[in-house]
Amino acid sequence: MKKAHNTPMMNADFLEHGASAPVTLDIDLASADRFVNRELSWIGFNMRVLEEAENVRVPLLERLRFLSISATNLDEFYTVRVAGLRELANAGNTTQGLDGRTPAEQLLLIDARARELMDRQQAVFRMLTTEMEAVGIAILHRDALTEADVAFLGDFFLEQVFPILSPLAIDPAHPFPFLPNEGFALALQLERGSDKRVLRALLPVPAQIRRFIALPGDGHRFLALEQLLLLFVNRLYPGYKVKGDCAFKVLRDSDLELEDEAEDLVREFETALKRRRRGEVVRLKISDNAPGALRTMIMQELHVTEEEVVNVAGMIGISDLSELVLDARPDLLWPSFTPRIPERVQDHDGDMFAAIRQKDMLLHHPYETFDMVIRFLTQAARDPDVVAIKQTLYRTSKKSPIVEALCEAAEDGKSVTALVELKARFDEAANIRQSRRLERSGAHVVYGFLNYKTHAKISTVVRREGEKLVTYTHFGTGNYHPITARIYTDVSLFTCDAGLGRDATKVFNYLSGYAQPDGLENLAISPISLKDRLIEMIAAEAENARNGKPAVIWAKMNSLIEKDVIDGLYAASQAGVKIDLVIRGICGLRPNVAGLSENIRVKSIVGRFLEHSRIVCFGNGSGLPGKKARVFISSADWMSRNLNRRVETLVEITNGTVKAQIVSQIMAANMADVAQSWIMQADGSFVRATWPDGEFAFNCHRFFMENPSLSGRGSAGAADVPQLTHTGD
Repeated sequence: MKKAHNTPMMNADFLEHGASAPVTLDIDLASADRFVNRELSWIGFNMRVLEEAENVRVPLLERLRFLSISATNLDEFYTVRVAGLRELANAGNTTQGLDGRTPAEQLLLIDARARELMDRQQAVFRMLTTEMEAVGIAILHRDALTEADVAFLGDFFLEQVFPILSPLAIDPAHPFPFLPNEGFALALQLERGSDKRVLRALLPVPAQIRRFIALPGDGHRFLALEQLLLLFVNRLYPGYKVKGDCAFKVLRDSDLELEDEAEDLVREFETALKRRRRGEVVRLKISDNAPGALRTMIMQELHVTEEEVVNVAGMIGISDLSELVLDARPDLLWPSFTPRIPERVQDHDGDMFAAIRQKDMLLHHPYETFDMVIRFLTQAARDPDVVAIKQTLYRTSKKSPIVEALCEAAEDGKSVTALVELKARFDEAANIRQSRRLERSGAHVVYGFLNYKTHAKISTVVRREGEKLVTYTHFGTGNYHPITARIYTDVSLFTCDAGLGRDATKVFNYLSGYAQPDGLENLAISPISLKDRLIEMIAAEAENARNGKPAVIWAKMNSLIEKDVIDGLYAASQAGVKIDLVIRGICGLRPNVAGLSENIRVKSIVGRFLEHSRIVCFGNGSGLPGKKARVFISSADWMSRNLNRRVETLVEITNGTVKAQIVSQIMAANMADVAQSWIMQADGSFVRATWPDGEFAFNCHRFFMENPSLSGRGSAGAADVPQLTHTGD
């Protein structure tokens, strides 16, 4: 970690407060040291998620949820990112990352930071279980059970667990079994009472059963499934006594590899998904008190080294704690929140097309209900005047209402084209099922490009109105997924602007027929023009600064790690452009460094909702917020993969009300947030914002929950942007 020589930046209100004095770093500003390591930055983000589990202002069971999320995130990080680096390092690859480190060097740093994170997870788990016990929620050890508990559990074991257990002896006649990715098992050292014969056995913990079993009686008492198995191991091995046991969990390489010339992309993915289950082990988590013989056996059979083993003093599989976020205890959860239906849609009796015809409409999810997106497509499917629907699908739910609408439209004889992205990590199987269903309904299903993921979020509906065809278009920053749309903050633009309709149609032609779009009017797409457009706009702001004009950039996204874009931001900062960034996760840029980025500030917002929208605003010779601003929404984070190896969209907003909503409401509130903000330091670390006791701390999530979005106001009008305030606790 590079050391800074000045006080850290602490003020999180970027809207009202200026930047702190820049700091001096002992680095060569022209070298790779000007960038922060991607993987360490991601671990830092997950540490912020874990910090929310320690935040006493968050309801207790929501804190438990944050702990679970941090564990799920870390497991996925190992099965994908660490697995890839490990493969490179084992192959002797010494290619340097953005920050100049080789794969092997990065793995050493990741391992140290990840172990710190896991130790902290266990400490937080112990703290939360103590607090949960104080309010009547207990996770019991088998030694603490009453006779009545044991009787209840005996019946439960025989009826619900025993039929699907597969105890496995380990000896020359019974080789060590295969455990899939995230496989969880007990290893047992048994001794037969009759002749003291020793037996080693493996007992996979079935994933088909909930990890925590609810016990009858007062309060909420639970027993972990592995504790149940140990309680009744004598029913699996009569006559044996347990002399030693341990639990362990396996994480395997889950990145997909595809043949370059796959004739049938769907079949190739189905094969690759089966290979994922059998990937090499990249991490073994095992009880820290595991008997030496069992530990050695497991390591040898799984072919892992000591560096790949994590000894866990506590609970293995913390991600399963999400089961204990109990609906039955609303007093320990966030107050319920019902997303709004936009007033303009209500003014038109629910008719989405009439509401969009009135003027462009931008919905801010989850504060405005995602049901409007579903309604848009459902109405299109049932509208006799609609002749064609085109739709991209990146991530969908298992029973997707979007897919239902598309199937209904196709079965009704409408022309339906669905671009299904099979390479949506961990959702590949669901997307394959959806594509087969769409094909059976008569839809045209295409899969885009083998080498590029299609990450753009676009719908078009072509409707016959009088003597002409009108194209209604939806552009989104998030996935067409009604479940994640309840917790992800995203924006949805609905428009019947003819130019944007033509642009969207050209993108679909590109995806389905490789027809490279020419003459896009309000749209830039990667990998063709999006990155160049961003760099040009950043450079234009730098030119404004050099000419003495106000020069400002606001941007919001999940990750910023693309080298050329970061260097463009550095150059703009040095020209005098004031740059404020809201980056939820990975950030490879160093802010507030003297001689490099003294005009750049970065914050991360982590709270009740997952910040996911991608927005960028350029002052365009004026300040921000301001009416002259050029405003864009995008499906793309500023990462090399998004700008160079994916199909993504960057949509310019031209409607005045929608621009005001984005700049003066959404972005201004993010810039003003204090309550859920962490401020990035020049050394790459993040410091949580603080404020004096009793003082108001603005929370952008609460603001959005309490104030309707401007462009959906309808007859109520949108004359004034609401004041950035909300009710207190």
